[in-house]
Amino acid sequence: MPQSDPAHCSDAVPAGTGRSFRLVCPARDIPLVEALLAATGHRGAPEPFSPCCRRLADEPTPLGSSLAARFGYIHIQDRSSMLPPLLLDPPAGARVLDMCAAPGGKTGFLAQLVGPTGFVLGNEPSPDRLATLRQTLLRENLANTATCAQTDLSPFFPEGAFTHILLDPPCSGWGTLDKNPQAARIWSGDKVAPLIALQRKLLETAARLLVPGGRLLYSTCTTNVVENEDQTRFALDHLPLAPLPLTPPEGFVFEAPHRDDVSGVLRVDSRASAAQGFYMALYEKTGGAAAADEADGELPGTPVPEKALVASGCDLAGLPPGKVMAFGDKAFFLHAGAAAIPAGLRYQGHQVGTYRAGVFRPQARARLFLSREAQGAGLNEEALCRIEALLAGQSLPAGDLPARPGLFFRGLPLGFLARKGARLLWSDR
Repeated sequence: MPQSDPAHCSDAVPAGTGRSFRLVCPARDIPLVEALLAATGHRGAPEPFSPCCRRLADEPTPLGSSLAARFGYIHIQDRSSMLPPLLLDPPAGARVLDMCAAPGGKTGFLAQLVGPTGFVLGNEPSPDRLATLRQTLLRENLANTATCAQTDLSPFFPEGAFTHILLDPPCSGWGTLDKNPQAARIWSGDKVAPLIALQRKLLETAARLLVPGGRLLYSTCTTNVVENEDQTRFALDHLPLAPLPLTPPEGFVFEAPHRDDVSGVLRVDSRASAAQGFYMALYEKTGGAAAADEADGELPGTPVPEKALVASGCDLAGLPPGKVMAFGDKAFFLHAGAAAIPAGLRYQGHQVGTYRAGVFRPQARARLFLSREAQGAGLNEEALCRIEALLAGQSLPAGDLPARPGLFFRGLPLGFLARKGARLLWSDR
């Protein structure tokens, strides 16, 4: 196996420097989210490759149980796993497909990168993993997404339906041996053959669904050359894809490619980068056709009237383009980008609450309906003691607050409280 090539290195990170996480918020809210972390004693050091990524520096209690994690303002993620969305680099407003999306870290990062006017469809064939994907996007209030569960998307979408595609297919996981020591034994020898066949089928589908000039980022968390460089060679030899050389991000060390006829790809040196082993290759589609623009198509469901949303205490000013639609008693926000999803594909938008007998009730975590400007009609706390009391099941005096007031930490929206008589309660229901 080739040794690390200094030409592919950039600012090596010492091994054993701790976990990483991503701030899930607009740039203007980063100081507030860091203040929420600091209030529980957690601190992250900035990563050099993205302004919203951090390496954990102080962890007095498990980061995953912190209030910032509970309210969806951080996503714990291996630093290598942060790279595929960054290297795909979809612009604001892009229409993106994440073909194998669970558990949702990359899908969520893509949603942050494309912004409110962009749209990300996360596909996950496994029902169990699909539930995890949806819970992640729901907790982090990433409403410019939708999810579906198809083993093959080809029958549903015309050629050239997406400008950007991320394909992080099932792989042997040899780059995660520190967390999954059995991976090399489970996926050894000929046992990896079904994965190789699946990866090639997914590459073929991705190439068809890209618009001409569209970009595909292929990534794996394995060090296995047959799933990495060999698949790159397959894509270049058999699919309408041209290579786009990747610029090494700062803060990582990269090995040289493990085939002499493959270049411009990135292979993370796990030990030197204090991260999982990852492989990434970027392609551009050559030729083909673009799908007709169907952005003006109809969204499914029954529209929830705006007056019902406002009456429930929702501030609609900060919503992405789209509509709140009812399906039975459940209400979902459907991004305008979902209008281009073909009618035959079953998908789910972003669940935001219930709608019964003309009354909309936002779920507690639907902070997308809260803005800093609305904090005057809610409970805005400077310290955590009363917030922690609410989460522990205690109640607080309601005063003259409305029936469904917002809960804020120094102006940072956390969610909706419920009023019961003269008391305020937190309920995840």
